[in-house]
Amino acid sequence: MAAGYLDILRARHAARLLTGTLVGRLPNGTAHIAIVLFTRAEGGSYTLAGALAAAYGLATAVGQPLLGRAVDLHGQPRVQFPAAVVSALGMSLLAFTGLSSLPLAYLAVIVAGVATPPLEGGLRALWPSVLKGEGQVHRAYAMDAVAQEIMFTVGPLLVTVLVSLWSPAAALLVINAIGVLGALSVVLSEPSRTWRSAPREAHWLGALRSPGLLALLGTFFFVGLALGSITVAGVAYADDHGRESVYGWLMAALGLGALIGGLAYGARQWAGTPERRLRYIVGLLALGYLPLTLTPSVPVMTALAALAGVFLAPAIACSFIVVDRHAPRGTVTEAFSWLVTTFGVGAAVGTAVAGPAVELGSTAWSFAVAGAGGVAALVVLLSTGGVLAAPSRTPAVVTGSENDRNGAVEPGFSSGHKA
Repeated sequence: MAAGYLDILRARHAARLLTGTLVGRLPNGTAHIAIVLFTRAEGGSYTLAGALAAAYGLATAVGQPLLGRAVDLHGQPRVQFPAAVVSALGMSLLAFTGLSSLPLAYLAVIVAGVATPPLEGGLRALWPSVLKGEGQVHRAYAMDAVAQEIMFTVGPLLVTVLVSLWSPAAALLVINAIGVLGALSVVLSEPSRTWRSAPREAHWLGALRSPGLLALLGTFFFVGLALGSITVAGVAYADDHGRESVYGWLMAALGLGALIGGLAYGARQWAGTPERRLRYIVGLLALGYLPLTLTPSVPVMTALAALAGVFLAPAIACSFIVVDRHAPRGTVTEAFSWLVTTFGVGAAVGTAVAGPAVELGSTAWSFAVAGAGGVAALVVLLSTGGVLAAPSRTPAVVTGSENDRNGAVEPGFSSGHKA
């Protein structure tokens, strides 16, 4: 598997696209953490911190599919970079004005969220034009999921370091400036400049006309809810133990666990369909969130956070393939953007619920929100198994411009037969 990853990175443009996308997504990947820390530093309550983070998440949820559809229609450079600049300006407004005017603070995070560029979906749309064959494309999906966990491991630590060295406002500014540079690197690349989506059937629902995709989106809404609640619960846990750095370590441990899980997941071959496999992975993911409600000592809690993250990257990698199998042709960026959107909506709801859970109950209650989210995600998958088991079209690989629609299998995977 390591050799397979190296083959992908040696492909022309691949390393640049992967790195640029991860750097460009840094503001989005750390926004909830940065907003919560900024709000608390400005004297705001947990409820306000959760509400601002939720407003950002909901705004992102609105903007991602709209911008994703715009990318499918008009290409990447005309959408991605301008959006990144506007998003950074929104966060800069928050950093400079603080909480002196709450309507202005909400406006700032909403602008930043709506304008968040759909770099994640854009990268997955570019892989077929950069790599050779569906095997490499699907291995790239797995590598993408693992690479994201590096960002989610390093990102929280970077935010806390910037907060320690300067201030939460400086952290907002620096993170978003870095994100603009990442987006610029992507859109100036040849694959991004020349990519065009495959022809699409005119339909006002776009990617949402696929029942299988809707089932997947429902699942990842609750996965997002679980992670969003942990964002606030982790701050409360750190406050309980009197050390701000504890929060960064908990979030980093969560990302590190997902990184380890992703590497282990991609190191072997799997039989069967990705839809069935996803049910098992999400079940184990839900099981990992439940012990967090015990809120033990910091070393034990850090270990539990790492354990809770182990099945996150495998769930994400598997979901990419399921999206490919169910998304209507010509909606590749939009379909992946909807996945990001529902995840973001779930995270927003999780942050909004976890704040009052801390203040009305305890830190353990806010971690219980994460456990409930994981269980609900599993329930959705189990109740929609019939829909997910039947991709709507016959397999078709569209090389160089569009996703592999329904013939997608994961790297090293076979459809029901062991290799």
